[in-house]
Amino acid sequence: MRDHIYFVYVLASGRNGTLYVGVTSDLAKRAQEHREGLVPGFTRKHGIKMLVYWELHRDINEAILREKRIKRWQRKWKMDLIESTNPQWRDLWPELIAG
Repeated sequence: MRDHIYFVYVLASGRNGTLYVGVTSDLAKRAQEHREGLVPGFTRKHGIKMLVYWELHRDINEAILREKRIKRWQRKWKMDLIESTNPQWRDLWPELIAG
């Protein structure tokens, strides 16, 4: 049986910019879609393209629950989460695709 993995991720328009929280089973593909503006709606409208945080989950229900919880968080908590692993607000996309 194939081992499934899921990602909860946060995108930003820039350091301390507009944030977006999502969930996907293919982070590289989904991040690329956001970067190219292929995802209609909030992220394209606000120029949200930088991958600034992600975490891995083995259970889709756990991942969806985590995404929903983070979406309800105060902005400061989301920023603290990002800065806990990415204090410089680097775009993690190049590291993700480099493997």
